[in-house]
Amino acid sequence: MDTPLKSRSTARATPQPPGSDQRTAIIGSATIPGRPEEVRGARAFVARTLSVGQAPTVDVDTATLLTSELVTNAVLHTASGAPGGTVTIVVVDVADGVLIEVIDDGSAGTPVVKDDLLTADGHGLYLVQQLTAQWGYLRDPAGTTVWFHLPSDWATGGG
Repeated sequence: MDTPLKSRSTARATPQPPGSDQRTAIIGSATIPGRPEEVRGARAFVARTLSVGQAPTVDVDTATLLTSELVTNAVLHTASGAPGGTVTIVVVDVADGVLIEVIDDGSAGTPVVKDDLLTADGHGLYLVQQLTAQWGYLRDPAGTTVWFHLPSDWATGGG
């Protein structure tokens, strides 16, 4: 899995196809309290950010769903869910789509895709794995960034 540098860094290393124009731009960033009732605000932020028209045409519903799953994971399974914890969502316009990063306050474990599809919960990362062009995570002492890349309609032959 290719993993871009954490968005807390000043440099970016976003996966790019050969011959692309290498353009990237952060088109939105929001930090929310790490509480379950704030996940709705994260969904609204991503939908609003991608609807502004700066980003390439991507499936906004998929971007919103996957962001919701990752923010929920951050709230439930990391220090972001503790009192005073936060989750940061960063939306990055890349040459062939959009890159969304969800940054949490860290945890003892690493993100794991559950392969038992008959369980009642725990399918967030499975959805991310199935519905994106690429995804990955990067851990450092400040926390964990889980990211996914959705291609634009023109990159996938749609639209």
